[in-house]
Amino acid sequence: MSLVIYFMKHLPSLKNLFYLVNLHQEQNFNRAAKICHVSQSTLSSGIQNLEEQLGHQLIERDHKSFIFTAIGEEVVMRSRKLLTDVDDLVELVKHQGEPMTGEIRLGCIPTIAPFLLSNVVQHCKQTYPDLTLFLKEDTTDRLIDALSKGELDLLLLALPVDTSGFHSMKVGIDPFKMVVHKDLTDEIHEPIDYQDLPDESIFLLQAEHCITGHAITACQLGESVKINPFAATSLHTLVQMVNCKLGTTFLPQMAIDAGILNNTDLTTMAPPGETPYRDIGLVWRQTSSRILTFRTLGLEIQKLLGQEDAI
Repeated sequence: MSLVIYFMKHLPSLKNLFYLVNLHQEQNFNRAAKICHVSQSTLSSGIQNLEEQLGHQLIERDHKSFIFTAIGEEVVMRSRKLLTDVDDLVELVKHQGEPMTGEIRLGCIPTIAPFLLSNVVQHCKQTYPDLTLFLKEDTTDRLIDALSKGELDLLLLALPVDTSGFHSMKVGIDPFKMVVHKDLTDEIHEPIDYQDLPDESIFLLQAEHCITGHAITACQLGESVKINPFAATSLHTLVQMVNCKLGTTFLPQMAIDAGILNNTDLTTMAPPGETPYRDIGLVWRQTSSRILTFRTLGLEIQKLLGQEDAI
């Protein structure tokens, strides 16, 4: 038997690897089959064929449930990377010489998405009509996980975050402003000293929102007793808490410029020390073939932020 024929018979098909990855993701044969647009029996047969080709059991089954074996988990992990690399290969060939065409699955965090993404989408429609953006909003950790699994192509995040294993491009600087009710400004003396603020008077987002860590670090909030134990789920909730004269908070300039304080009785003040800020950046997989596309999009976002000369 020739080497070519041997490999043709023993190499697993990408289709069966795709079935396996989706079954692992859904943990349900019926849901996985629907995602793969095949019948449940076709998906099950494909995975059994994969096990025969590899010579190892990937799933332990009984009549009511199943679990992935240790080698099955390893095969899933490697299959995700393999399928992502194949997808990147197809995109490379498809858009050779035309980087700003095709589709980009873009993930963005909630403290950026409402204030920037609509401008990005509108700009791309006008400037690059052959480029389509599919958007997903989620927390940083979940977006990075989706990027590593190949479910997303590109992320728009607040930096710094752990981007080991990824490429990143800084596209802007977003300063923080202290936000207070207009009726309380006389009680806050500038330059502001956090020691003068009442205990539990600073409101922040829940810990899974990276802006909380950025604000604590950038605004030098070392006094935890000043932070209220209530953790909001969105910047709009923070605005309402402060508008009710319950305390103060820190908002990114991006949100303020987008009008988050409109129709409120709130005003902004400069936090203590040097102007605190967060970096805004794009993040993508090191193995992606669309680097030119992502960098071009990054330059366009810099223009939208008015910071093309500041980075």
